[in-house]
Amino acid sequence: MKILILCTGNSCRSILAEALINAKLDRCIEAYSSGVNPSGRINPNAKKVLESHNEWNESYHSKTLDTLEDIKFDLLVTVCDHAKESC
Repeated sequence: MKILILCTGNSCRSILAEALINAKLDRCIEAYSSGVNPSGRINPNAKKVLESHNEWNESYHSKTLDTLEDIKFDLLVTVCDHAKESC
């Protein structure tokens, strides 16, 4: 199953969700994250939290929806109202 976690900036909440789903669900679910208006950066506190739990991966980055358009998602989860309304 492939899940897209969608937020506005794709710098904190969606990155945290992507990382934790990928780390804790033993690859039975593959998570991706994106932003409707990505900031282009990772919130340093989000990175610190993931690093402190050995869950940080350098592949995590703020990205746009078009970079994921070739992936067929089974579920879309929005983590903010702006992303929900933009969908």
